Amino acid sequence: MKKINIIKSNDEYNRIIKNIKPYKTKAFIIFLEKKEQEKYKFGFSVSKKIGKAVIRNKIKRQLKNILDQNSYENNFNCIIMVRKGIFDLNFIEISNSLNDILKKFNIIKENKCAKKFEKNNIINNDSI
Repeated sequence: MKKINIIKSNDEYNRIIKNIKPYKTKAFIIFLEKKEQEKYKFGFSVSKKIGKAVIRNKIKRQLKNILDQNSYENNFNCIIMVRKGIFDLNFIEISNSLNDILKKFNIIKENKCAKKFEKNNIINNDSI
C-alpha cells in the first residue's frame, strides 16, 4: 500500500470517528467517509488490548496485503479498527470478510486476484 493512501493525521482519525456512524462486524469496526478528493485513503487502528507490538504490526501488514489485492474507487476515507474477534479467523476468512464489507460499500472497482483466479480456472477447465 502506498504512503499517499494511508491516513496519518491524528486530527483526521478523530474527525472521522466522531462524525461517521460505524459499520460493525465480529472482527472489525469500519468508518467510511465519502469525500470530494482525487484519492482514497485507509487508516488502521489496532488497540493495545489486541496484543503486543509484534502482533499489532502483523495484523496491520495482513490488512494492507488484503487491501492491495483490490482496485478502489476514489473519493473516500476509510478507517478500519480491529476487534478481538479477529483471532477466531484465519487469513483467508479475514480476507473474505473484509472484501465482503468493502463490496457492500461499493468502493471496489475490481478484484485483481479474483480475475486471475477466474482466468486460470477457465484455462484449466478448458484443457480438461
